[in-house]
Amino acid sequence: MPRILQLPVSVITKIAAGEVIERPASVVKELLENSLDAGSTRIDIDIEQGGSELIRVVDNGEGIHPDDVELALSNHATSKLATADDLFAVRTMGFRGEALASIGGVARVTLQSRMRPPLTPGCSPPEGRGEESRAGFFRGDGSGQEVGAEISSNGGVLSPVRVWNGSAGTRVEVRHLFFNVPVRRKFLRTASTEMGHICEIFTRIALAKPGIHLVLKHNGKNVYEVSSSDDLLGRIGIFFGKEVRDQLYAIDAKQGPAHLFGYIADPACERGNAKTQYLFLNGRWIRDRALGHALQEGYRGLLMTGRYPVAFLFLEVPPDQVDVNVHPTKAEVRFRDAGALYSMVLATVRNRLNEENLVSRLQAPPTSNGGPAYFSPRPADATPSLFAKPGFPTFTKNPIQSVVSSPMSVASQSKASIQPMGPDGAIVQEESEEPSEEIATDHGPPTTDSAKPALPDVINAIQLHNTYLVVETTDGMLVIDQHALHERILFEEIKERIRAGTLDEQRLLIPEPVELAAEQAALILEHRQELGELGLGVEDFGGNTVIITRYPALLGRRAPAEILKRVVDHLMNKDRLPTREQLLSDLMSLMACHAAVRSGDALSPQEIAALVEMRHLSNDTHHCPHGRPTALLFTRQELDRQFRRI
Repeated sequence: MPRILQLPVSVITKIAAGEVIERPASVVKELLENSLDAGSTRIDIDIEQGGSELIRVVDNGEGIHPDDVELALSNHATSKLATADDLFAVRTMGFRGEALASIGGVARVTLQSRMRPPLTPGCSPPEGRGEESRAGFFRGDGSGQEVGAEISSNGGVLSPVRVWNGSAGTRVEVRHLFFNVPVRRKFLRTASTEMGHICEIFTRIALAKPGIHLVLKHNGKNVYEVSSSDDLLGRIGIFFGKEVRDQLYAIDAKQGPAHLFGYIADPACERGNAKTQYLFLNGRWIRDRALGHALQEGYRGLLMTGRYPVAFLFLEVPPDQVDVNVHPTKAEVRFRDAGALYSMVLATVRNRLNEENLVSRLQAPPTSNGGPAYFSPRPADATPSLFAKPGFPTFTKNPIQSVVSSPMSVASQSKASIQPMGPDGAIVQEESEEPSEEIATDHGPPTTDSAKPALPDVINAIQLHNTYLVVETTDGMLVIDQHALHERILFEEIKERIRAGTLDEQRLLIPEPVELAAEQAALILEHRQELGELGLGVEDFGGNTVIITRYPALLGRRAPAEILKRVVDHLMNKDRLPTREQLLSDLMSLMACHAAVRSGDALSPQEIAALVEMRHLSNDTHHCPHGRPTALLFTRQELDRQFRRI
């Protein structure tokens, strides 16, 4: 076995660079964070060839002391920490002291800096540096005014410190990234791809730090310029466009020392991935799976499977409540009370969305040459009020007081309280008869009156293609998806009956055996308690066979074995097993979907009227449990505009 040897500094630096410097965007991130920690109010970034040839960051911050420029390019040298205890009170963007040294080890770096205030008279130089070295950092005109210092690093080899007569602040040039690590350089993508990653880093910094003037150029051309006068909403408009900016709702909630604020988007502004979900902790962009899951749960029932909401969330917590030293790039953190923050995000998002009328509005294009209509993400003025229905399953006639799209319902809370998490991860429920008011609504987009539009005394409705119902309203006409609407109504009814313990069940005289794969049988038996709450009784029959002893009467038209196999397929398609609350919600959605009227089912005039009238049973009838809209409103004003009456 070979002997243990001390690694040379050049190898140590390259290993550290491999952890911190992944691509040019990593360099931009580290340099920007240094500039922010220096108190800069303006930062200019120049990029050439996607950052592989040049990255230049110039700021007007407080600068670096001339005697410290050499230390700035040394390993684990920082002005932001002194003791180990400081790691739990970090308020700066950077603190590890690795960035500049790592960058200098894999590139040609020039660091030029000049302090803003003059050198304090009588300040003695660090040990080992004589007065003759310091004297070189004063102007030769006898004014005693300090000038700057310059140093270069060529793959980790430092040059002597030189006098630099530039303006106050710091200027860092990084050229030929990975020039001495050709294997790493081969892994770089095209200039446009690398520039895309740099733009993402720039976007995160710009959103996290309003009030700072930021300029990004690529090959001499302006990519972004964000003024210090642009507020958060304005910056969102710059980076994501007017479409996103105009669909945002402001949120603001506090729980003890924690403060959550920012913007969440209307469910119609959904995306196919989570890249437009931005989470900032104390001004630093982070990733956190738990908080991301809480955000997604807040939109449960408003988005279809595989779709993600748009959100810009800012979380402020005391530094001693979070450990930021768990990831080399500080992108992940560890919270002391993660459960409380999860509840806070979930409750804030859900209650804020409940304040909005999320019925989609159908509009025609602004041009007069026809063309297809499109969905407007802005909430409609109203939803018609409805009554009970004969012929369909019997429902309570009392309006549901507090309805959310998941059994993990968030009860109304005071402005200063958020529901805690129970020992099993579930939110502790607290009943309240008053509507929640803890979410701040200022600075949000203008919304219309959430009162539901009145229907005529006699409901005029027709069925189209045995799928859609067209209903006259006082504001125009409402186009309803019969399956989606009935599915939502059944979902809420099932949920209320489970809460009240009155869900009707049908016991089988002869239990029905169902043979499954070994993994599927084990999965079903593991969740037999949750299935039992939904009226689906499952018992072990030996081997890979289970037996169904009872099933919900609501699904009387469906074969019990078919329902169970659908449940199995649903569970097997999950990347990870859902929580009890998620499982109940998913199964209720599945039951409601199978029990609801289908697309293609012809309805009698009485059934049409009854289905329309049942829309009052839930506050969430604007979306089905799977997130599809149940109705679209085409206003009278829009009709008049299309026929050129106005």
